[in-house]
Amino acid sequence: MSVQDVRLDGPVAFPSNALSEVPFRVYTDPEQYAREQERIFKGESWSYLCLASEIPNPGDWVATTIGEVAIIVARDTDGTINAFVNRCAHRGNLLCLTKKGHGREITCIYHGWSYDLGGHLTGVAFEKGVKRQGGMPPEFRKEDYHLHRLRVQQLYGLVFGTFSDSVAELETYLGEGVLGGIKRVFAGRAPAQIIGRSTQILPNNWKLYFENVKDSYHASILHSFLTTFHINRLSQPGGYKISDEGGNHFSYIQLDYAAEDADYQAAKLRSDSDMRLADDSIINSVDEYGDQISVQILSIFPGMVLQQIRNTIAIRVVRPRGLEKTELDWIHLGFADDDEAMRERRLRQGNLIGAAGFISMEDGCVGGFVQRALQYNDEGSGVVMMGGHEAQSGTVRATEAAIRGFWKHYRALMGA
Repeated sequence: MSVQDVRLDGPVAFPSNALSEVPFRVYTDPEQYAREQERIFKGESWSYLCLASEIPNPGDWVATTIGEVAIIVARDTDGTINAFVNRCAHRGNLLCLTKKGHGREITCIYHGWSYDLGGHLTGVAFEKGVKRQGGMPPEFRKEDYHLHRLRVQQLYGLVFGTFSDSVAELETYLGEGVLGGIKRVFAGRAPAQIIGRSTQILPNNWKLYFENVKDSYHASILHSFLTTFHINRLSQPGGYKISDEGGNHFSYIQLDYAAEDADYQAAKLRSDSDMRLADDSIINSVDEYGDQISVQILSIFPGMVLQQIRNTIAIRVVRPRGLEKTELDWIHLGFADDDEAMRERRLRQGNLIGAAGFISMEDGCVGGFVQRALQYNDEGSGVVMMGGHEAQSGTVRATEAAIRGFWKHYRALMGA
């Protein structure tokens, strides 16, 4: 069944106005999924598109998605970055068939309609017919058939887009706290560069993964590598910030890097158990930001995650691909002025966090376990009341406050 086959009668009903009960059917109902595409991904939200450095020159473009909708992001001849739907205005054909490209215009392979880098129709094959026969009628005007344009904004080299004309400006949408988390990673740095990329296929609804990155306490239970090698423990100092609307957040953990290095070098080990690393370079790190924050996980509703874990920095993009399938795009980053040692460190630590990482392979599995458990068994509701019932910033990480924030924003957009 496709999204277009589904009647959008209304959203799945929540059991109450509280944020701490979530009906399991939101992960299994096809009508809910179809409504999300319209009300969330094409609605009042900003979605990550690409890095500005991916399209450095006029004529460069990349193909991406927002929800299930194919999008083109292009740098125009004047340097402006534009985004528009990757669908020919003629017969609906996909225009850009590769991930990236370069050219003065974009031409449909089906019937030869051409568009400039702003999405305006510039050429129609056989518009005047052949030997004065056929062709488009006199009332046809190319200016009536441009591509569907999106609003675009940039922030520290990150490019975002929205279908909405009324959603708040990007910085306001993010909220002061989350904006500060992005600024911390990118402000005052050389331009970010992609040093690695992979796509992970998750056998579950997109919301299960996005909830996962907002869950600040599962890491100490699910990810034994984190606790074994002292990367993430609830006993470490830290906290989290949640935007007023609830959908955006970041959490952080602080670490005494110098004390850690001294202890580990003295003990010649990286854990409190008999587990050892044959090569501990995968977790050796430096405090490059000077604030002792060793882990920062930041999420932007509805589908972007920015991570800094030790010295590995990455953007994760959550892409729905059906009711029970999600693509997770991993974009590992460095900076243009990284020296060879830092680039090597980032690449090594990237093996901690990624599709086959010591940590993230578990997140890739657990959402599928939930989806399987809900198959023909989706009555009732999940419980997200760890730490109370509100969605507010705090310092105690044994909480589900950021998950409740997600559902607060989700329900507002869905009318639930």
